[in-house]
Amino acid sequence: MTMNEFSRRSAIATLGIGAATLTVNEASAQGPAASPPPVPAFAGNHQVRPLRFDPAKLDGLSERLIKSHHENNYAGSVKALNMIETRLAAALADPDLPPVVYGGLKREELHRTGSVVLHEIYFDGLGGNGQAAGSIRDALSAAFGSFDRWETDFRRTGMSLAGGSGWCVLVYNLHTRSLHNQWAWDHMHGAIAGVPLLALDMYEHSFHMDYGVAAARYVDAYFRNIDWETVEQRYAQALRLAAG
Repeated sequence: MTMNEFSRRSAIATLGIGAATLTVNEASAQGPAASPPPVPAFAGNHQVRPLRFDPAKLDGLSERLIKSHHENNYAGSVKALNMIETRLAAALADPDLPPVVYGGLKREELHRTGSVVLHEIYFDGLGGNGQAAGSIRDALSAAFGSFDRWETDFRRTGMSLAGGSGWCVLVYNLHTRSLHNQWAWDHMHGAIAGVPLLALDMYEHSFHMDYGVAAARYVDAYFRNIDWETVEQRYAQALRLAAG
């Protein structure tokens, strides 16, 4: 993505949010009006999930880092998604809203949804001893030729994003019935039908507090803390979805 394209997309998203805000404010200024009934798609009631492990007990990832990441970056995305959904509800009720404004809101909805989902997969995947076993290890070995080759591909994919922003995500694709490590930029990029099993956050906020620019040391620490039992459960669920 070029800088001009990034700036244009950011401007569109900002325009969409700002215009939706004006729509809500103008409606309020005109006096009481019948509000559209809330619908699940735009309910704006997502909740922050608590950590399922003790952040003080991770190996090489500090409690301070994990709490900051969870309370600021992840929780911030949950709040932003709730706000965007309620503004989409207001925008949908306005028949004169320009498509470019609505498009900005929809892009931000996608961006924030991806951030919430990937952060939840990321945190759920921590708190273990880093020792892969069971059917997921066997499946990764079969898919990549060996477990070590899978790990090499996962690490290299993550490091390709170091210094930038994005995710490395292990997915099971329901359409192709196959496992892949995918490069996911800006919370929004990944193959359709890919069910995330494990996510590595490569945004600098996920490691800079502990490791500065030494992203490879962060990836090493991440691997020491993977909860492979959770990954195994997600893989079993994905297989059931594929079979069903």
